[in-house]
Amino acid sequence: MGFMPRDLRPPVDILHYEIVQEQASALGRMGRALEQALAQLREFDAAHAETPASLQQARRKLVMAAGQALWMFVVQREATGLRDSRHIMRTYNVPAEVQLCMGLAPPTDTARHRS
Repeated sequence: MGFMPRDLRPPVDILHYEIVQEQASALGRMGRALEQALAQLREFDAAHAETPASLQQARRKLVMAAGQALWMFVVQREATGLRDSRHIMRTYNVPAEVQLCMGLAPPTDTARHRS
């Protein structure tokens, strides 16, 4: 008797399954990254009821990091066909300031030196 493959599905179906699996995995990673970034921001805010001027830059970096994580998560969701971001904003309780910086590129050292 010759070789008999266990999976008789066409190769394109197998590939599609693997792509969907990777999309789900990436979506999970992006969601966890957003959760972590928001947790760091909330922990910072809890530790500093009023943020002194000396810590404003540190807080801004956390807000920007959360905005970047939000952007990555939204893009990944949209790539899988999930287009409504309102669910993310409610579920993860994303602050408005984080939503406003979603997708903004953080300033680079090169850009600061040109100013």
